[in-house]
Amino acid sequence: MQYRTLGRTGVQVSTLALGAMNFGSMGRTTQDEATAIVDAALEAGVNLIDTADAYSRGESEEMVGKAIAGRRDDLVLATKAYLPMGDERNHQGSSRRWLVAELDNSLRRLGADHVDLYQIHRWDPTTSDEETLSALTDLQRAGKIRYFGSSTFPAYRIVQAQWAARENHLSRYVTEQPGYSILQRGIEAHVLPVTEQYGLGVLAWSPLASGWLSGAIREGREITTSRAAFMPQRFDTTIPANRAKLDAVEKLAGVADEAGLTMIQLALGFVTAHPAVTSAIIGPRTMDHLHSQLAAADTVLSADVLDAIDAIVTPGVDLAADEKNDTPPALLDPALRRR
Repeated sequence: MQYRTLGRTGVQVSTLALGAMNFGSMGRTTQDEATAIVDAALEAGVNLIDTADAYSRGESEEMVGKAIAGRRDDLVLATKAYLPMGDERNHQGSSRRWLVAELDNSLRRLGADHVDLYQIHRWDPTTSDEETLSALTDLQRAGKIRYFGSSTFPAYRIVQAQWAARENHLSRYVTEQPGYSILQRGIEAHVLPVTEQYGLGVLAWSPLASGWLSGAIREGREITTSRAAFMPQRFDTTIPANRAKLDAVEKLAGVADEAGLTMIQLALGFVTAHPAVTSAIIGPRTMDHLHSQLAAADTVLSADVLDAIDAIVTPGVDLAADEKNDTPPALLDPALRRR
């Protein structure tokens, strides 16, 4: 396992981080399975575990808490808030009111007195940066969080938050967690240059592109990934963007074969090759998934392989732009762009 410094924090984290989104009902992973996955990941040198309150409505945090009991101080623990946690309208977002309350809920579920990294799961257009950063700074000073970061923020919001922190003498985000894979390279054009400029650590989610780069999805095969059950539009190969992804996957499979790599090694090696990326977050649902992904822990892609990838998917381009989660609200809601 390789290790890198998380932004400017001085904290050393593994280049593969364990994501716990599949723990619980969302991924149908039981407590015993989750504990076995955590045990094996830590044994392999993974020292960063990332979860969120919204993953299976708190169940993931509870399962992570039980899995790490007795060894909390041996790992870097990260969680998130923002997404709805029920029908109550104020049980979501990044207001001071919600973050203060929900962090306590997360700590209770995790069985911990602090988290190392508390992340805002998405940019909240209804809450000012000053409000959110002030609350996070106070939680940091109270010792409940060590650092805080953002997730899937557009580049201009990352810049705005850095400015707001400086202008108001508040602590700042030290990490960003964007979606990034060979098939979704848009952040290379805007987000990653900004994170490098501000010295933010980058924890990349979905490096296997929701299973497209796992090796299981190929031309002529039935798509059986569990994601297809609740996101069918992302795997419908009659949709042009998905057809483009499948065509790219077929070409990438040839690159992997020639290099003597699995598709997973190619995909994870690509993400961790970018100088702005600190870690790639893997989200195994089973032990088999975990072992196939840990096999990429020391994968270093040659310049020739990276050039071959660039020839298949153009740098800075998303093959499925509508799958991005950082689109400005005014582009999604006509009411926000009409007078």
